[in-house]
Amino acid sequence: MEKECTCSNRFADVDDLGPVDEIISKYGSEKGALIPLLQEAQDAYGYLDEKIMRELAQRAGYQLSQVFGVATFFSQFRLNPIGEYLIKVCHGTACHVAGATQITDEVSNQLGVKEGETTPDNKFTLESVMCLGACALAPIMVVGDDTHGKLKPTGIKKILKQYAGPTAAAEGDDA
Repeated sequence: MEKECTCSNRFADVDDLGPVDEIISKYGSEKGALIPLLQEAQDAYGYLDEKIMRELAQRAGYQLSQVFGVATFFSQFRLNPIGEYLIKVCHGTACHVAGATQITDEVSNQLGVKEGETTPDNKFTLESVMCLGACALAPIMVVGDDTHGKLKPTGIKKILKQYAGPTAAAEGDDA
């Protein structure tokens, strides 16, 4: 069963400053609004492009170094585009005890990427998170908007195949 992801289609082009205009009109140069500004920009663009951060700094009255400092300090912010499917593997206590490290390792092996990296085809980005709030399903991972729980390393290939598309699914039938 192939799943469609709309996440890559929802992000604005970094040359389109419409979202920046909306964000600035919402917060203006309100002191203490830098984190919400960056969060909304990332929501709009998928990541924090240098051009967008420069624009936010200038229009909101921040020093560029402040904007970059906050964007690079907090792990919630991304400075590079993510893949079509963001895979979040939970490493909270329950998931860790239930084998999250093995799940992350298997996803990494299947996709050929390390944590924080995106596959060369821009299909998947792998990320570890501290809690996804579904401890009863430990270990869990979220692919796009879909939650997969009570995982075992042996089931990862089948899950990833659902999102890889028809070519990968046909190749995977032989495995």
